[in-house]
Amino acid sequence: MRSRFSAFAERDEAYLLESWHPATRPERIGLDAGTRWVRLEIVREENGGPEDDKGTVEFRAHYLEGSTPGELHEVSRFVRHDGDWVYVRGKVS
Repeated sequence: MRSRFSAFAERDEAYLLESWHPATRPERIGLDAGTRWVRLEIVREENGGPEDDKGTVEFRAHYLEGSTPGELHEVSRFVRHDGDWVYVRGKVS
């Protein structure tokens, strides 16, 4: 999760797509150049340890659009795919 937040902050679309499960991965993401991601707050985690095959992360990602602050609150689902953790889908609150 943290690496994906960093990729959003750095506008690294290639990494975001690579770390997305093939079954749910879009062709492209279309990152907004006017959004600057500034802080990640992990609210809770379920599973996702070394012995797990799936996990859930609830987070708040804080951003600025120009000088206006905003927040994305999401519960994300991850699974192991070919040995790596990949994003499957999320539910935005």
